[in-house]
Formats: sequence, structure tokens, C-alpha cells
Amino acid sequence: MNSLAAAILNKGEGRSASHSQLLAMLLFALVALAPASISFGAVGLSPQELLSILAAQIGLKLPWEFSAAQESIVVLIRLPRTLFSILLGAGLAASGAAIQGLFRNPLADPALIGISNGAACGAVFFIVIGGGLFGATAGTLTMFLTPAAAFLGGLAATWLVFRISTRNNETSVTIMILGGIAINAMAAAFIGLMMFVADDDELRTVTFWLLGNIAGAGWKSIGIAALFILPALAALTRYSSVLDAMMLGEREGRHLGFNVERAKFHITFLTAIIVGTAVSLAGVIGFIGLVVPHIVRLLVGSHHQRVIPLSMLSGGILLLVSDLAARLVAAPAEIPVGILTSAIGGPFFLWLLLRFKRNRSLM
Repeated sequence: MNSLAAAILNKGEGRSASHSQLLAMLLFALVALAPASISFGAVGLSPQELLSILAAQIGLKLPWEFSAAQESIVVLIRLPRTLFSILLGAGLAASGAAIQGLFRNPLADPALIGISNGAACGAVFFIVIGGGLFGATAGTLTMFLTPAAAFLGGLAATWLVFRISTRNNETSVTIMILGGIAINAMAAAFIGLMMFVADDDELRTVTFWLLGNIAGAGWKSIGIAALFILPALAALTRYSSVLDAMMLGEREGRHLGFNVERAKFHITFLTAIIVGTAVSLAGVIGFIGLVVPHIVRLLVGSHHQRVIPLSMLSGGILLLVSDLAARLVAAPAEIPVGILTSAIGGPFFLWLLLRFKRNRSLM
């Protein structure tokens, strides 16, 4: 590796001491916030009641009493919802970190290449048209078929982007971005058409789903998410060195011995699996993949061996906090969590644009 490559890949090395400190802080925050997420809501729980309920699940009896209703709220609703938030937030943030490294642009996120809107198209199509196609069966299979349709929609959008941007076994990142913009526009038009022909109940479901919501998360949702997201995250971390090399440019990445074309396909496909699964289970939750990796890079530099794991932790924390706020701001009603993540991400995105305007450099 030449001196220029070493200098660029070691960008932020002086901040490596903060890596372990940030990791410890994030782990502490996650451990502290998870019990708060389980305890707070329309029905509040004291720390003693929460400990008693959790201990009872492993056969231990503590001196603090709790009701059967409180136990049901914790075990069937809040505990799976908390774990689900952490898992989805981790997946979305890690996907954003990988896409930003792939495109060498911290303003990129998975929605840029149409994955999120492709998944939304699949789900909206089933919500509006599925009843007519599947008849009475659709009602009983909605919880399975809607996520399946969204997942297939996300994969279809990814495949289409690659078909558009690949020629002679080489994939153009620039054409991939432009193709993603076109797919997003077509997806928005299709979703608008579906909303136009939907009846009142379907329109309400579509609107609620597009805003992003994890209120219905249960143990089945966690099982499905873990089945797809965890292996994809494990595979994604293996591409840290490739992403570091590709920050120098594709030609330099090839000179360093990496199969750049295969890496681009695998990274994009893994991102499609993670984001497609997340959107299929919780709707469209925006800006986590944009905000979190950028903040992490500002703190610890650009090495993806640090950025991706720290983004996972930070993304889980951000979605956990957003979900907790969604339950508390308008209690006993709940605000869709996608509204809050957009409320955080929108101003942050404007700040990034102003920073870019001032510095004329994004990396």
C-alpha cells in the first residue's frame, strides 16, 4: 500500500483512543435505556416490579409483587418491542455505514438506491390489491404476506438498480445512484396510485405503515428479523477492509487486491436483505442509516472496522430512544416512530448540507 493510501485509510487514527471510550459509553447507554424502554409507557412500572417480572421468567421469586396484567405487558409487548427496536436500529445504521462507504459519500443511505421505496411498493401493493387476489385468505395471512411482499419489493428494486448500472461485468456507482433516483420516483408514483384507489380502511393502513411503526412487534417479528438481519450483519462486517480500500477509489481498491465488483454486489445485496426485512416488518423508518454512521465517523474516523460496529450500537440506541419518545410524547396515544426519526434526521441532513457548502468536501 502506498503512502497516500495509508494516509487516507488512517484518517482519524489520532482519535483511536476515543474508540474504546465511545464503545463503553454506548454499551452503558444501551444497558441503561433498555430497562427504561420496558418500564415507561401508558402503564408505568417501577424498577422493583420490572425486576420481579423478569426474574419470574427464569423461575426466581423476588419480594416485590406485580399483577398478571403487568407481566403480560412486559413479556408480550414491551420486552419484544425493545429487542426489536435495537435489532432494527442496528441493521439500518450498519447498512447506512456500508452504503456510505461504497458510494464514498456520507450523504448516502439505503433509500438512495431505492431499497426502502421498493419494499414500500411491495407492501402497499399487497395491502390494497392483496384482498382481491387472495380473497378471504388474505385476512388471516396479512401478517405474513405483507412483510413477504415488502421484502420481495426491496430485492426487486435492488436487482433492477444493478441491471441498470452494470455493463461488461462492471458496475457504475454513479449510474447506480441515478438509477436509484429514478426507481424512487417511480415507486412514489406507484404508491400514490395505490393510495388513490384504496378505500378508507386500506388508506389508513397504508398511511400508518408508511410512517414507520414498531408497535405491533412481537416474538415472531424478532424471530423473522433475527433470521435475516443477524447473518447479513455478520457478513457485512467482513467487508470492512474492502470498504476502507474503496474509499480511495475503485481502481485503487483493485490495485490493493480486492475484487471490487463482487464486493459491490455483495454489499448491496446484504444491505437489501437488512433494509428489506426492516421495512417489511416495521414500515419505512428513515434517516437512521444517514445520521448514525456520519456521527460515528466524526467521532472515531473512517475505519469501517470501527464505524460499522459502533453504528450498530448507536442505531439501536437511536431507534430505542425514538420509540420510547413515541410512546411518551402523546401518551396514551403513540406517534409513529418514523415521524420522530424524520424529525431528527431532517434538521441533521440540512446541517450536513450547510457543512458541505462551507467546506466543499464531504469526506
